[in-house]
Amino acid sequence: MSTTRRSGEQSWLQFLKRPKRGVPEGLWLRCDGCSATVFRNQVEENLNVCPECDHHFQVPTAVRLRQLLDPDSFEEWYADMAPGDPLQFADRVSYRDRLKAEQKKTGLKDACTVGRGYMRGRPLVFGMTDSSFIMGSMGSVVGEKLTRAVERATELKLPLVVVSGSGGGARMHEGILSLMQMGKVAAALARFRQARGLFISVLTNPTMGGVAASFASLGDVILAEPRALVGFAGPRVVQATCKMDLPEGFQTSEFLLKHGFIDRIVHRRQLRSEVARIIDYCTR
Repeated sequence: MSTTRRSGEQSWLQFLKRPKRGVPEGLWLRCDGCSATVFRNQVEENLNVCPECDHHFQVPTAVRLRQLLDPDSFEEWYADMAPGDPLQFADRVSYRDRLKAEQKKTGLKDACTVGRGYMRGRPLVFGMTDSSFIMGSMGSVVGEKLTRAVERATELKLPLVVVSGSGGGARMHEGILSLMQMGKVAAALARFRQARGLFISVLTNPTMGGVAASFASLGDVILAEPRALVGFAGPRVVQATCKMDLPEGFQTSEFLLKHGFIDRIVHRRQLRSEVARIIDYCTR
């Protein structure tokens, strides 16, 4: 065998032994709306909306703040408020360990963020719940933060905007202490309304359970993103309980608009401008 042939075989063997270069993880997303595989950067540049079917992906707190509020205008309140474990609740995992895991995963102390900011130059009090933290469920910290935010909005005579993304409703790990938050936030909103404050509630996918049954449905103006799931119990639970077929699109924002539960459906691209327009119109 010639030297040239041996060297050629060795070069090919080296090529075969070289590690394969795969596609890096995280470059692609599968859309929950149309099942298409879409480029992650393209989705993020499109405000986390699918370029194929307009499905609105869930948005974490930091991204939502950048999308809606003016740059560097948000002043967070009660950032160090963290939940306890009053019932020492444990199922498959203890509540204390679950909280630590969620805090590490999301970088949040709990599912709610509140503070003061500006939206197209309009000062306001802003709050949101994040479904990535125990499905945005409402525990004592969520209720306390929202209540204090409503009270501060009342004192400062500022409009209040709350973006809800809570699929978990009241947080079972805190029992009655969690259920109490529904009435507490609702009472604060009643006082805010008596003071002639403006509350704009924005419903995103999903807004369910105790959140939908309390503050999320009490807005003076209620907006929703397209095809958001909004309701108390989920469609499968309702269907199993009622033993009947549900209407098409049941509990979507389009269904709720048709039946008068919400005021408008607003695409994420227009949400910032629309909220600012409502503030201008209602606070003249």
